[in-house]
Amino acid sequence: MTDKKTPNEFFITRREDKRYNVERPNSQRPSAITDTQRQAIDRAKKMDPDATRHIQRVRSNPPGPDKFRKE
Repeated sequence: MTDKKTPNEFFITRREDKRYNVERPNSQRPSAITDTQRQAIDRAKKMDPDATRHIQRVRSNPPGPDKFRKE
């Protein structure tokens, strides 16, 4: 059994500049920044194929807090 220091999951979130962050939980900075959500998902898959990816649902007029879907 391997001891991992980082959780086996990523969060894909939209930035204010309309680009996307690929982040581990409780990280100080993103692992990657991409131009599209698809690129962010692909980058997370490449970094850790077995990790759970939580993808932010992007809305133009959000009715409430951000929601995530798992891929």
